[in-house]
Amino acid sequence: MTTDFTTLAEDLASHGFVVVGFDAPYRTGVVVFPDGRVVRRPPAYNPETLRPADQDRLIERLLPMWSGDAQFVVGQLERLNTADPSGRLTGRLDLRRLGMFGHSFGGATALQFCHDDARCKAGIDIDGDPYGSVVREGLTQPFMFLLSDHGDLTAPDAREVFAKIQSIYNRLPNGKLLLMIRGTNHFSFSDQILLKSHYVVRLLEFLLGGINERRGLAITCAYVHTFFDVYLKNEPARLLDDLRQACPEVQSPLQKR
Repeated sequence: MTTDFTTLAEDLASHGFVVVGFDAPYRTGVVVFPDGRVVRRPPAYNPETLRPADQDRLIERLLPMWSGDAQFVVGQLERLNTADPSGRLTGRLDLRRLGMFGHSFGGATALQFCHDDARCKAGIDIDGDPYGSVVREGLTQPFMFLLSDHGDLTAPDAREVFAKIQSIYNRLPNGKLLLMIRGTNHFSFSDQILLKSHYVVRLLEFLLGGINERRGLAITCAYVHTFFDVYLKNEPARLLDDLRQACPEVQSPLQKR
């Protein structure tokens, strides 16, 4: 849910970006409409409840819907930029500099959306397995993959996922990053790492040799806004090199193979 990424959203906003998040009915756990109606996601639409083979089939079905939702939202932003009934957003959205990021399946959606829609000028997949036609056909926009510490990348499951990521990455023409933050886990990129039980967090750190949760989020924020600074606001690319020097926890997963 979008509320899980308040830290990232606030950081981007503090660097001058207009941040828009959305939860889609039947595809997010719970959506509440303005009139009070509550729509819950049916279990059949939740990949986390399924076996791996069924999970992949459902994700391949859902991905075009999620990418289509993103396209719809961008269309609505264009309308608001042209003539917002409230007047607050009219002429204030620079949609020529549109970027998209997401975590987990949201990251896969950002990847597919940037493939499907030329309005996307840069994107970021945060620890999301790639799916869809983008795996076969690749991308042309600047794109960053920011991964958690997956440990042994030669393990069968990790090898399959990383092979898809590397295939897309290798075909990117320019403006590409493929990075891993040592000691992070899948939850390290969202507010969940701060909201989970103190004992659960400490157990994850013990089992995975984990990074401090606030440090992991701070690194994620820095990379997300700096990547968009460079590729949406034309800031110098050396900012990303400088950031790498300041964050020794970050490495290329290609070095782990």
